[in-house]
Amino acid sequence: MVLVGGLVERASFVADRPGGRTFSLDTQEYAGGTIDPHGYRLVESFVLDGSVPTWTFALDDAILERSIWMEHGQNVTYVRYRVVRSSRMIDLWVTPLVTYRDHHSLRSGMGWSPVVDLHPDGLVVRAGKGAVPFHVLATGATIEPVQDWWWGFEHREEAARGLDDRSDMFAAGTLRHRLSAGATWTLVLSVPEDAGLDGEAALERERARERDLLELAGADRGSPFVRGLVLAADQFLVRRDRTDRAEPGTTVIAGYHWFNDWGRDTMIALPGLTLATGRAADGAAILRSYAGFVSDGLLPNNFPDRAGTTPGYNTADAALWFVQAARAWHETTADDNLIDELLPTLREIIDRHIEGTRFGIGADPTDGLLRAGEPGLQLTWMDAKINDWVVTPRMGKPVEINALWYNALRTVGGWLAERGDDAGGRYLTLADQVAASFRVRFWRPNLRYCADVVDGVAGDELRLRPNQIFAVSLPYPLLDGDQARQVVDAVGRSLLVSYGLRTLAPSDPAYRGMYSGNARRRDESYHQGPAWSWLIGAYADAVERVSGDRALALSVLAPFQDHLSDAGLGSISEMFDGDPPHAPRGAIAEAWGVAEVLRAWRRLSNE
Repeated sequence: MVLVGGLVERASFVADRPGGRTFSLDTQEYAGGTIDPHGYRLVESFVLDGSVPTWTFALDDAILERSIWMEHGQNVTYVRYRVVRSSRMIDLWVTPLVTYRDHHSLRSGMGWSPVVDLHPDGLVVRAGKGAVPFHVLATGATIEPVQDWWWGFEHREEAARGLDDRSDMFAAGTLRHRLSAGATWTLVLSVPEDAGLDGEAALERERARERDLLELAGADRGSPFVRGLVLAADQFLVRRDRTDRAEPGTTVIAGYHWFNDWGRDTMIALPGLTLATGRAADGAAILRSYAGFVSDGLLPNNFPDRAGTTPGYNTADAALWFVQAARAWHETTADDNLIDELLPTLREIIDRHIEGTRFGIGADPTDGLLRAGEPGLQLTWMDAKINDWVVTPRMGKPVEINALWYNALRTVGGWLAERGDDAGGRYLTLADQVAASFRVRFWRPNLRYCADVVDGVAGDELRLRPNQIFAVSLPYPLLDGDQARQVVDAVGRSLLVSYGLRTLAPSDPAYRGMYSGNARRRDESYHQGPAWSWLIGAYADAVERVSGDRALALSVLAPFQDHLSDAGLGSISEMFDGDPPHAPRGAIAEAWGVAEVLRAWRRLSNE
């Protein structure tokens, strides 16, 4: 929920001498492109200090600093002002512009009337009947209860995406405070009434938490790149309250701003977010939590962000990535206890895939390969759908699904065999059949790469896509030697860009190199050319596997050191245009992009 959409900020020198001026620190954009005021012109510098963004404003001979952060695990935001230097006293006026909307929508001023009441330390805002009240608080503030609507804000990113791009916000009142050189003052935007008002203590709590995260990850003396990724990873690990259990569960937000938790994304991201950061306990909690949702051998594709909605299970790979996440966890911890706990669920996944489960997902008894798909469904990670049109349906036997299937059979089969369970031998025998069938069915010597899908509705799909890289990169590769090298070469030459792998080769007539426009245009191109950041981890693994050159594999990841200063600062974007200059697109912070770059970098660099 968005409760405060912006701040109107003014700084004025106390008129103890002629020539005192008032400075507007904020910048607002209105319908038609009008920008007023122009506070950005006063910004002398900006730094992302850990995960705390900090602006420095130059006001004549004064320097004023502003930092913003949230209290971890709380609906509380702190805005701290510090007068670094000034020859005069400075008056600050801050007017919060409030709204009450979810993160998918904007809101106009028509049809609702916020109620603002005084609080001993500020203001209480009630957006309407049934709305959760929230607070604007500050120690030592003078309150000016002037309230008014501000109309016609323009949201340029929404406009670029073909969405509603106008909103109105309500000025809830003004808080004023006078500061001398060296003094600080903190505005607290809070749902709970009892939020701590001591900004210095709150900032120290955040800095201490970040220090603890870096120390836990063994990155406290690491490079700025690794430290930044460790802090970025933390932002995706969240608590999800469970109605079926007394204690909350741990889950992964797939991306910001508009994703919730997705089974596939969570399992792909788990090794990087938890194991590469020294947080194996969080990884175990996620695996336990998700194991309780396995149904018919499937893991939910996504969890709803609204209560009372059933999770969707339309995915062919989430459960297989669950097996890989469990394997990675065990490889890191060497702890058999969790695996023993999960083995009944892991066996259910394998057995139901052998027998056949929902959505046409099941092993073909003739070759052991895994098929998936029904008309009108999108079951792989290439899941764009426009009304009833599945843009990349991939019905049949997709290449990465079968690479994951083979690895799942080897992994669970090996664990069961170690425990003397006869099912382990059956799984391993089936894995041998899958490997033999894969090399016959998917490898195309004339193309020197793998088919993307075999036995599809229209036959085999031979477009050059990145999904085949998993046949080389996963712990149990299906290709080796010249075939593996040729796959890596083909993917690298046609699909690799600085920040990921294209989803389709530029030579393909269906290629879309730009991800832009309204929702339909974006969905049409989603997996038809844009480069996805999360794929770079598997590509780096494959490069190292076929070349034995870790430095070469690390060079593939190196551009992300600069990307942390682009788009979502301190994080990694969901995707990038396939065409140069490969502008960042989609979610500005993506869990599996951060996770895979961090995982691969730490493995290859030993940092």
